[in-house]
Amino acid sequence: MKTIRFSKILPTVAFLLAFLSCTTLDEEILDESLTGTGQAEIVSGSIAPVYGMLRQVWLHTVNFGLQEVASDEGILPYRGGTDWFDGGKFIAVHQHLMTPGNSLVRDSWTFITLTLSRAVLAEENMRLEVANGNSSAKSPLYEMKAMKAYLNMLALDNWGLVFKKDAPDKLSEILRGQEAFDYVESELLLAATGIGSNNDPGRMNKYAVDGLLARLYLNAAVYRDPYGAPNFRAEDMDKVIQYTTNIINGPYSLSPEYFDLFNDNNKTNPEIIFSLDQRGVLQTEHSRWQYWSISGDQVPRPEFPSTRGTDAVAATPDFIQTWYDAYGNVDPAKADARFFQENTVIPENLKDLTGVNPNNDEDHYYCVDPNKFEMDRGILRNVIWGPRKDANGNILKCADGKVRIYPVINRRSSGANIRYVDHTYQVDFTNEGSLHNTGHRFSKYQFSRTAPNCCTNSSVDIVLIRLGEVYLMRAEAKLRKGDNAGALTDINALRTSRNARPAQTPAPLNTIDLNILFRESGFELYWEGLRRVNQIRFGKYENSWTEKTDQDINKRLFPIPQRAIDGASNEIGFLVQNPGY
Repeated sequence: MKTIRFSKILPTVAFLLAFLSCTTLDEEILDESLTGTGQAEIVSGSIAPVYGMLRQVWLHTVNFGLQEVASDEGILPYRGGTDWFDGGKFIAVHQHLMTPGNSLVRDSWTFITLTLSRAVLAEENMRLEVANGNSSAKSPLYEMKAMKAYLNMLALDNWGLVFKKDAPDKLSEILRGQEAFDYVESELLLAATGIGSNNDPGRMNKYAVDGLLARLYLNAAVYRDPYGAPNFRAEDMDKVIQYTTNIINGPYSLSPEYFDLFNDNNKTNPEIIFSLDQRGVLQTEHSRWQYWSISGDQVPRPEFPSTRGTDAVAATPDFIQTWYDAYGNVDPAKADARFFQENTVIPENLKDLTGVNPNNDEDHYYCVDPNKFEMDRGILRNVIWGPRKDANGNILKCADGKVRIYPVINRRSSGANIRYVDHTYQVDFTNEGSLHNTGHRFSKYQFSRTAPNCCTNSSVDIVLIRLGEVYLMRAEAKLRKGDNAGALTDINALRTSRNARPAQTPAPLNTIDLNILFRESGFELYWEGLRRVNQIRFGKYENSWTEKTDQDINKRLFPIPQRAIDGASNEIGFLVQNPGY
């Protein structure tokens, strides 16, 4: 156990790393409900920077990208030899060949520790306010304690350590293993005694703390011994069942339409427990989880002609194959409402593209009101459709002013052989597999209609904890205790709840085991940044997939950034590099 003056070293290292990156560190008020005067302003001014900085933690090119690309769910090749190489950081992370200099790992460390330092300061401010008689600071005090625990859990998932810090002027300790688990547990249990239950999903509340406790106990075996074979203790699984049951019996309910969870105004969706609030107040909200995977030739909102996707992360063939294997001869788009939602409804007479190509398709379109065009959602495959621009960059329109919807032309990597965007099954690091169109794409979040524009801003909250995950956690805990029937009941309750489109409602399963449960977690939680942690817990992180063959168990944890170690070098032994790096 190492000791350090957190208030000097950690913020210094974090600010140093952030200064060297291209990301802004502005602190902003998160939410109009956090503004005011007098005592209320003291509270809001303390806790808002914590929530505001959490947005930086979960940027696509920070912790979200780190979790997705390190797992068997996402892959980001060097697109066409021109885009997304970024020093090879995504390729290295996908292959589990990252080093302490990898900037994707470094940026995740920077913003997690920086946000944690703000939570420590906010907690201290709230403690002083409570001592001075400010009753409005009581629940926020425990709220910040919960945020500290949440951020430490992210650090524990990534690097196998936590920062024990209870006040800015106190010494900090770096804890690992059982000590780290015990500290986070104590913080969450204490938070649960004083935090309110009525906060909206954009702020921590009692049920979010219960969700974090369930996650903590479910992953306890990995946290105690990240490099060993997990020993799932019955008492830990009992705690998972206890806290998930608290939530399931609480005020939340599963969303009949799966994709409503990721739509405009999802703030009011009764399934969401904790999320990044994006109500358009700051003018810095984003749709990066949405447009990151989408084709760069696709215009998602014709009323904003300059918007497009970025042709970044695609789904690995291995992940897509789990869907095909599960449903056999039935297309998963027809069997499972979570796989696909058809919003771009192509007229029957236009679906057949035999003999049609970008050179002869001038009349192969249909018309739609620009404010009603919606991209398909879920997993995007094959040829996609959308608005088209003329040579001057203007959206082509029909005689009545509606927008023409065509097959989308692949202008980014077709070359002289111009063709349509065709999201193929195969994507890899070969020249052919790295072209801009390759790989099925994630289209889970809606491009916002209520924000000032669809991409720079967004009103779609980013989901961090929801009831669907809670059902999966309880099912896993039951299964690990030998209660197969109870686990099957929970999984089928989750599957059959997605019944807004009856023909695509997933049928109940007849049997359950750990492999099926792991598969179900992928179907329910894809593109939510949880796959890597689940792979480690289920013992699948050393498997091979797509371009990844490394089987080193040390890669379960990421390297501590070398700049962080160097920045803390005046405290001998403070940051000890993880094994294998």
